Amino acid sequence: MKKLRRSMLFIPGANAAMLSTSFVYKPDSIMFDLEDAVSIKEKDSARLLVAQTLQLPIYKESGIETVVRINALNTPYGLDDLEAVVRAGVDVVRLPMTNSAEDIHELEAHVERIEKACGRPVGSTRLMAAIESALGVVNAVSIAQSSPRLIGIALAAFDYLVDMQTERGDGTELFYARCAVLHAARVAKIDAFDVVYGNVNDDEGFIKEATFAKKLGFNGKSLINPRQIDLLHNIYAPTAKELDYAKKVVAAAEEGEKAGLGVISLNGKMIDAPIITRAQSIIELAKYSGVRRED
Repeated sequence: MKKLRRSMLFIPGANAAMLSTSFVYKPDSIMFDLEDAVSIKEKDSARLLVAQTLQLPIYKESGIETVVRINALNTPYGLDDLEAVVRAGVDVVRLPMTNSAEDIHELEAHVERIEKACGRPVGSTRLMAAIESALGVVNAVSIAQSSPRLIGIALAAFDYLVDMQTERGDGTELFYARCAVLHAARVAKIDAFDVVYGNVNDDEGFIKEATFAKKLGFNGKSLINPRQIDLLHNIYAPTAKELDYAKKVVAAAEEGEKAGLGVISLNGKMIDAPIITRAQSIIELAKYSGVRRED
C-alpha cells in the first residue's frame, strides 16, 4: 500500500518541547514549521532545533514522515533553511506560496545541489507545494506536474482567502480552490491535502469539514492540534459495511478468475476492474486504520 498521508501535523519549529515529543501523537506526517509559526528573532535558533530533531532515529523507526515548511526562497531565511534540513535528512520539503511550476524548479535545483554536496542520494528529498494564492490555484495543474520529487500539493486557506478578498465561512469560499487543487493532484497522480481547521475546540465543525474533504477526494488534511489526529483517522477508516462488501467483491472476483469467467457479478450487479481495485484498497486501508467507530 502507498504511503498514508491522512494527517499532517504542524509543529512550531521554535518550540523545543513539542519538537522533542511530537512523535508520540502518531500522525502520518509531522510538519516542522520554520515559516509562519516562527518569529523573525527565532528563525536561526528554530532552524538548528529542527535540524537536530530530524536526526532523531525515532522518526525512521516509527514510520512517521518528516516534513519541513521552509521560508520562501526569496527571503533571507529560505536557502539557509533548505541547507539545514536537507543535510539533516528531512523526508519532504514544503514550499510556501507556490505560484508556478518555476517555483518548484528553482527549489528542486537547490535541493539537488545540496544532496550532491552532502552525499545524500539525488532524488531522495521529496517536495510538496503549498497553494496559497489565486495565481497558485490557476496554475495548480502545471505545479502538480512540475517535478517527479513532488509527493503532493496542499491548499492553504488564509493567504488564499486574503488574496480573494473574502474570509472563512461555510466552505463556499474554498470550493473552487479545493476542486482545482484536487483535480491537479489527480492529473499528476500525487496526493492532495485540505486546509487547516483553525477552531481546535470545535470537534463537530472539524468532523464536518474533514468528512466533506474526504468525500471530495482529498488524501488528508493539515492539522494544528494533536487531538484532531484520531478524529481524522477515524473519518478516513472504512465502515464495517464498506469492509464487508469489499471482502465479498474480492472473493467474487477471485472465484470468477478461477472459473475463467469474463463477466463477474455480485448480488446481480456487475463487478468491473475499478470496483475490484476500490475494494482491495478498502481492505488494505482497514489493516492500517481499523474500522470506523460510529461514536
